[in-house]
Amino acid sequence: MAEDLDELLDEVESKFCRPDPLRLGTVELPRGGGGGFFGNDQNRAEAKKNLRSAETFEEEDDLDSLINEIFEEPHLNKKCFKLKSKSSGNTSVRASTQGLGKSCSPVYIGGSTVPCGIGTNTSQRACDRLRCTACDFWVESYDDCRWDKSCDYLFFRNNMPEFHKLKTKLVKKKGTRAYACQCSWRTVEELTDLQTDRQLRWVCGKH
Repeated sequence: MAEDLDELLDEVESKFCRPDPLRLGTVELPRGGGGGFFGNDQNRAEAKKNLRSAETFEEEDDLDSLINEIFEEPHLNKKCFKLKSKSSGNTSVRASTQGLGKSCSPVYIGGSTVPCGIGTNTSQRACDRLRCTACDFWVESYDDCRWDKSCDYLFFRNNMPEFHKLKTKLVKKKGTRAYACQCSWRTVEELTDLQTDRQLRWVCGKH
C-alpha cells in the first residue's frame, strides 16, 4: 500500500512539482526510506498541501482570465452602466408646480372695472384662472364686451376657444366682461361671487 502511494506521489511530482518547484513552494529532498521523492509522512502531507494550493492558484488564474475576457467584450462597454439622471428633466416641472399654489377664496368674477388676480374676502378681485369642472376647459374672458343674445350651447361647443370664431358673437359694451367655457357663458358687469350662481361649474385653477 505504501509503495503504491509512493508511486502515485512520484507521478504527481513529475507532472506538477518538478517543472516549477518554486511556484509550488517545494524543495527537493533526498530520497529517504519510503522510496519516494519525499522521505516520510510529514513530507507527504506537505506535498498534498502544496498540490492543493497549486490547484487553487490555477483555478484563481483561470477565473481571473475568464472575468477579463468577459469585460473585454465590445458589447460590455462601461458607458452602458452609467445611470441617467432623472432629476434634470423634472426640475422645471417641480418649479412650475410650486409656483401654482394659491387659490381664490371666495372665487369672484366681475366687469372690466374689477381688477383681476387672487380673490379673498379682503381683496375682492376677479379670478383670471378659472377652469370649468364640467367641460374641463379654461374659462376665457373679454373686457368691455358682452355676449350676443343669440349665443347658444352649440356655438361655444364648436368654436371654443378660438377667438376669431367667438368674436362674431361679441358685442362691444364698456364696463362689462364676457366669460365663456365650452359649455357655459356669462356677461358680468359687477363683482359677483360664483357661489351665488349654482349653474356655473367654474373653479379657481390656482395662480
